[in-house]
Amino acid sequence: MVTPREWEFAGRNGAVAARSWPRPDPRYLAVLVHGYGEHLGRYDHVVRALADHGASVCGLDHVGHGRSAGERVLITDFEDVVADLHTLVTDARADAPGLPVVLIGHSMGGMIAARYAQLHRDELTALVLSGPVLGRWDALQMLLGLEEIPEIPIDPTTLSRDPAVGEAYAADPLVWHGPFKRPTLEALDRCIRTINEHGSLGDLPTLWVHGEDDQLVPPAGTRTGIEAIRGSDLTERIYPQARHEVFNETNSAEVLGDVTAFVDRVLRVPAR
Repeated sequence: MVTPREWEFAGRNGAVAARSWPRPDPRYLAVLVHGYGEHLGRYDHVVRALADHGASVCGLDHVGHGRSAGERVLITDFEDVVADLHTLVTDARADAPGLPVVLIGHSMGGMIAARYAQLHRDELTALVLSGPVLGRWDALQMLLGLEEIPEIPIDPTTLSRDPAVGEAYAADPLVWHGPFKRPTLEALDRCIRTINEHGSLGDLPTLWVHGEDDQLVPPAGTRTGIEAIRGSDLTERIYPQARHEVFNETNSAEVLGDVTAFVDRVLRVPAR
């Protein structure tokens, strides 16, 4: 895998750290959208799989996350986060005009990717949603109903059946290990409602992957959101016993294989 190119650009709410892994002869452009409290650096193995599959890959750290500016995990409007992502995609498409674009979002990043697809459908060839925060997230409503947000961080054991994943997460200094912040929760709620209201993604090929035993973002709640946005080309994969981070699960090779097979199927379909 090539050495990544790293840079910053002016986002809606401060400097945004971005990274890309270009290829001289890419088949498509894969854009990674990470989840809450984490950062793009946790996706190196996903980048390798996509690069081996022929993709140029890029992504960013959301405002308040990873190496980007801003108060940690504070997001007051996800439309601004989507706008930052659009800046990245626009720049990447300018560097490689004509390439098919596959947007891949995990958890909160899946929510961001879904909203991006609603706003910029014509720029995308395919969408992949991993454990996305969509539809109904009961934990969010529970937290918003409390007078004070408890000092309870995400439990690393809920991420994967592989203990090493949780251990690395707990030791990662770029991961947020504190509680949720109310303005971020309120912004999440608004974004979920906006996605539900704006409806179908039309004929955009979409792959939804989710762990059956996801305790952080249970698939039953997400399914209501998938039904709100699904169009004419939805593929679903629910992995038995898998937890929240299916790209980091004990069957991650299977999951990534399903992603690349989905991309192959989409790229073989003639452009409409």
